[in-house]
Amino acid sequence: MVSMDHMTENPPHPVARTWGNRHDYLPAAGRDFFLPAYDLLVRLLGTYPLYDELVTQAELAGELDVLEIGCGTANLTVRALRAAPSARITATDPDPRAVTRARRKAAGEGRVRFETAYAQELPFADASFDRVLSSLMLHHLDDGTKVSALAEAWRVLRPGGRLHIVDVCGADQPEGLMSRLTGHRHAAAGARLPQLVEAAGFDTTVVATRRLRVFGPVSFIRATRPGE
Repeated sequence: MVSMDHMTENPPHPVARTWGNRHDYLPAAGRDFFLPAYDLLVRLLGTYPLYDELVTQAELAGELDVLEIGCGTANLTVRALRAAPSARITATDPDPRAVTRARRKAAGEGRVRFETAYAQELPFADASFDRVLSSLMLHHLDDGTKVSALAEAWRVLRPGGRLHIVDVCGADQPEGLMSRLTGHRHAAAGARLPQLVEAAGFDTTVVATRRLRVFGPVSFIRATRPGE
């Protein structure tokens, strides 16, 4: 059962893939031409505390294999690197432009690898990671794709591994400023995201919920793949 605890506050080599002209994803900034200004927009709108809180909740100390899905331009990735000096981090995004910017941002950091990949089609072996991180990405996906992405997160996690999410929840609330600026409309499934996570096989807890003017209501979710 989903529990509610509201508060105030080296992996295997990926399978080769040819991307071609495929563009069935929503860019991080909503439109490709917004991407150069995306990091500035994120900073001005004050979303960095969300990333910091998610990293804290993920407890990344130790020699962990960490996967971030939907890394965008690596705002969360960079924070994970700073907080986890012994972790090996793989970060993925379907947008090759965002991945290029992410690589530049983390240049010289040998513990991170960036891959162009979809969250619902992860090119990694079963039970490859100790943590999977997702920040403000799942609300971009339709119901079926969201379910597939959660199933993939469960597959690539080791037994006892954890998925940590911060995302838009509560679709009955007005959409935030970021959604209106970028076109990131969150589907009704956002309101039942914890239930979708649990249905994927995770032991699921809503760790914190709060409302931000930028994104509307957001929740932090901790989901553990049961041990064997």
